[in-house]
Order: sequence, then structure tokens, then C-alpha cells
Amino acid sequence: MDELLSGLRAAAEPTRLRLLFLCAQGELTVSELTDILGQSQPRVSRHLKLLCDAGLLDRWREGNWVFYRLAQQPRAGGLARLLVDLAPRHDATLALDRERLDAIKGQRAATAAAYFRANAAQWDRIRSLYVDEHDVEAALQRLLPASGIRDLLDIGTGTGRMLELFAPRAERAVGVDLSREMLSAARVNLERAQLRNCSVRQADMYQLPLPRASFDAVIIHQVLHYAERPAQAIAEAARVLRPGGRLVIVDFAPHDLEFLRSEHAHRRLGFADAEIAGWCREAGLEAGDRQHLPGHSLTVSLWPALRPAAPQTERSDATLTSAVELRP
Repeated sequence: MDELLSGLRAAAEPTRLRLLFLCAQGELTVSELTDILGQSQPRVSRHLKLLCDAGLLDRWREGNWVFYRLAQQPRAGGLARLLVDLAPRHDATLALDRERLDAIKGQRAATAAAYFRANAAQWDRIRSLYVDEHDVEAALQRLLPASGIRDLLDIGTGTGRMLELFAPRAERAVGVDLSREMLSAARVNLERAQLRNCSVRQADMYQLPLPRASFDAVIIHQVLHYAERPAQAIAEAARVLRPGGRLVIVDFAPHDLEFLRSEHAHRRLGFADAEIAGWCREAGLEAGDRQHLPGHSLTVSLWPALRPAAPQTERSDATLTSAVELRP
């Protein structure tokens, strides 16, 4: 009862209702919310703090930026979504807020498009060397459950493509990446696809700010060849897997294309099956049957692995984690 009353009290103010409505549309920074509302940053920050303290909004820091979105925790998040659904759609103030929000999203999209234009040539050259990406995605889809995934994690999410692909199978999908430019592009793509169960965060794949045993499925798609310490990245992915959870790694088989190292920052020129299987075994995972998709000069490999289910007599770590939370 106290939690419900606290949420209702926090939302019972015009500016805070507007903030809830805006944050239901996607992840927004303090400066973006300030621009939309036309109010001072200290005043907006005070309202945001009250909403966060009541559990109606989630807050996290990404470098010098602070992002807000509607709470993902089921109880408080459910109240926040109910209040947003009750907001009058034809209210003049909310309509103006939506117009300003659309303008900000348009600016984001333009920035992301410029970034991709600047890098498209080098990516297209690499893509021409291996099998069509649709074939890779189709193979990946067969390795993960068709439904029933509670929490999915995409490590090195890039443009958010894996989240777009698998979000319909999951209750919640989280993407992490170190690149702020990539995260900006991912946010644009996820907003365009209207995937409200997705979020992206800036995070280091060697030290994920995530609880142990908090995901049912983890994807590492075309990331390991950039890694200085791929075994540590796999161990960290295994750490956040629940018992019975599945990891799928997608990357290149061994090759001799040195220009990928010298021109595109690839640290490793592919991985052997035994190497990946050994790292999975060291991380406490059971390696599954690998798949190889030969292309023009590069072969894409898919390596599934499973975290063994906990014995029924033991208490699973998953019972200790009621929701996926990222440290601010």
C-alpha cells in the first residue's frame, strides 16, 4: 500500500506527469527533457529525482550523460504505465511535448545516419567477404528458444540488430556496448521499431554491471574478434547466465586476412572450434554443436553453449534476482 501511495503522490503534479509520458516513449537525457519542457535543468532534475525515488522511473549514467526511462521493475513500472495510459491523448500540452520529442528523435536519426555514411564503405567491404547476413541470422534464430525468454542480453549490441531480431521472443532485452555512437544508433533503431521491452547501456563486456544469473539468453555477435581478452568476455557472459540459460557466440573461423587487423582493428583473425569450446568449458558451460557458414573469403561460425541446470536440491542464484538492474 505504501509503495502505491508513494507512486501516486510522486506523479500527482503536471510536470511529473509530462515527464512520465515522455519517458514512456524511450530513453531521454536530462538536457533533452529540459528542452522539451522548456523549464530549467535544476527544476526538471528535482522532478526526475522524485519520480526515481518513487520507483516510477529508472535512471543510469553513461559517461557525462544521465538517461531516464519508465521503470522496468514490474510493480512500480506497471503503475507508471497505467498512469501514462490514462493521460489524455489530445491534451494540448502533451501534444506539444510529442512534437518536440519527435524533433529530438529526428536529430538523433540524422546524427546516426551521418555516422553510418562515414563508415558504410568499410563495413560493406567486410560484409562482401562472408555469407549473407540473413543466413547468419536465420541460423542464430534456430539456436535460441522461439519464445519464453524472460531476459535476453546482447553483448556488443552495436546498432541493436540482435535486439530487433530477438526482442519479440523475450519479456526484456538489454544491449550493452562501449561505443556511445553505436548506442545512439541503436536507440534510433529500437525507437523506430517500437520495441518498448528493449534498452541499451554503455558497459564493458569484461565487467558487466549486471547481477549474477540474471539472463536466460546471451548473444555475442561479431564482437570477440575485437576483444583483447575473449576468454574473459565469455566468462563474464557465463556469469550472468541463469542455470539452463544459453549463450550463442557468432564470429569468424580462423582466416589470414591481415587487412582486417591493420585497417579495421580486429585483434583476432578468427577462432578455432577447440579454442571456443575450451573457454566455454572453463566458464562452466557445456559447448553445443557448432555451425559453419562458408562465404567468399570468411567463414562465419556459430558456437552455442549451455549453463547446466542447478540441482533441484540447491537454491539457484536466479531466485535471488527478481529483476535485471544496471548499476548507475
